[in-house]
Amino acid sequence: MKNILKHIKFIPVVLLLLVSCEDLDLAPENQFTDSNYWTSVDKAQTFLNTAYSQMQTSQYFFYNEALSDNAFNGRGDNAGAASIGAGIYDPSLGRIKDEWNNRYAGIKTCNLLLENIDRVPNADATVIARMKAEARFLRAFQHFQLTTWFGDIPLIKKDPSLTEATTVSRTSHAEVIAFILSELDAIIPALPKNTQYAAADRGKITVGAAVALKARVLLYEGKWDDVVKTVEPFIAMSYGTYSLFPSYEGLFQQQNEYNSEDILSLQYVPQFRMWGEFFDMAPLSAGARLNALAPTQELVDSYLMMNGKKINEAGSGYNENDPYINRDPRLTNTIVYDKYNWKEGDGSSHIIYIKPGTSVGNPTDEFVQGSSSTPTGYYTRKYYDTQHLTSLQSGLNLMLFRYADILLMYAEAKNELNQMTSAVWDQTIKPLRTRAGFTDAAALSFNSALGQTGLREVIRNERRTEFAMEGLRIFDIRRWKTAEDVLNGYAHGAKFGVSSVDNGYLRVNLRTFDPDKHYLWPIPRDERLINTNLSQNPNW
Repeated sequence: MKNILKHIKFIPVVLLLLVSCEDLDLAPENQFTDSNYWTSVDKAQTFLNTAYSQMQTSQYFFYNEALSDNAFNGRGDNAGAASIGAGIYDPSLGRIKDEWNNRYAGIKTCNLLLENIDRVPNADATVIARMKAEARFLRAFQHFQLTTWFGDIPLIKKDPSLTEATTVSRTSHAEVIAFILSELDAIIPALPKNTQYAAADRGKITVGAAVALKARVLLYEGKWDDVVKTVEPFIAMSYGTYSLFPSYEGLFQQQNEYNSEDILSLQYVPQFRMWGEFFDMAPLSAGARLNALAPTQELVDSYLMMNGKKINEAGSGYNENDPYINRDPRLTNTIVYDKYNWKEGDGSSHIIYIKPGTSVGNPTDEFVQGSSSTPTGYYTRKYYDTQHLTSLQSGLNLMLFRYADILLMYAEAKNELNQMTSAVWDQTIKPLRTRAGFTDAAALSFNSALGQTGLREVIRNERRTEFAMEGLRIFDIRRWKTAEDVLNGYAHGAKFGVSSVDNGYLRVNLRTFDPDKHYLWPIPRDERLINTNLSQNPNW
């Protein structure tokens, strides 16, 4: 896939099909017209690449964390994260409008391909069938993202006319979900396993990706029996060969792309298609210009002690004055804290001093209210590309689905069915913690005394620490209906405060989440001005 990205340009959607008023036989050859575009599989692949490029953005991938209690966007309003995180947005917010427009643009690309690809002459029928399946996956993914944010949405199964586009009404969430699931079931037989793609085609959608998306849809809908039935064959390797990558730290490094855990990633190529969010996320001494997106104290506090206990649990051994020792190693692999040993790819390293007034070297990274440094007292490490280019530009792929999620979906569904056993634990939570670096038997062993409620808390927290800074937390707290609990009140930073308020932990952002309103985003104002058939969500 990366080879394709290097050599084939993406075509903007507005240029994909220019319909000529002249006789189609006389359509000019220098335009992407309906009559002359669909002449080769390569051109169809270029079209499909556009659909891939519209799937997700690196900005959404990272800044969605600031919509949740995991992070705070303290500089500007990147991807609407500051406004949405604080609950002070309305239907005119740019992120709301862009989410709607960009995803429907992606759906349009898929529909155009599906309606025209059969025109390609002398094409291999198997290749065409696979490309159609890829497009249907991407169309299903876009609809899933839209209905997750907005609830009822227009379901667009074919490219609409202008009149249809400006008069369409919203389809129920249930009907949209039914369509997504039926599409995924239909395409699974046409997609190859990850082991069947040549190296040059790695990154394309596989049957494993389709099953992973199906499982996620079912998980978000709370269809626990169906989640189990979907992921059990996956774990049994019916859809390809997957496993946890041995190193949690290495999982997010460029040299380990397409590893055994990667099910589907956003594709990037050094010097050709890159992302640069770490320019505003990494420590300043590592080459960043400022810090906009920073982890919260609430996220830091969620990491367990090495003995498996929560930091506020009796016998945990937690020391508030030395808070980062004996913690889940995923904390160090994800978040940069005071006196962090920052390592580069060339083997060099330096200490990151963040606590005000404690630097014995370069004070660049120290917390200073209102400065370019971190607004929470923390920086981000996960996905820092040690092979980055100028301004921390990276060609590192960003994983949308990985095998750890399959295991955690299975654990959650089994527990919700009250079927969590030591065997399921040993198949799911234990290998994740072992990979992370836990060795204490108390952290690795199944504790049936916790009961379903206690295990639910354990599994949910495991999802949080396993996927921190990967953009999934906001969707979890929305589907669990816990956003109203964790997104009301102050988000905090490190214990750098000068007063006794909140025991000295920084108050960095006052959050507001109205459960009667904020579980669904509003339909964009501009869309409703154009199309009066679009109703609005409650209380907007």
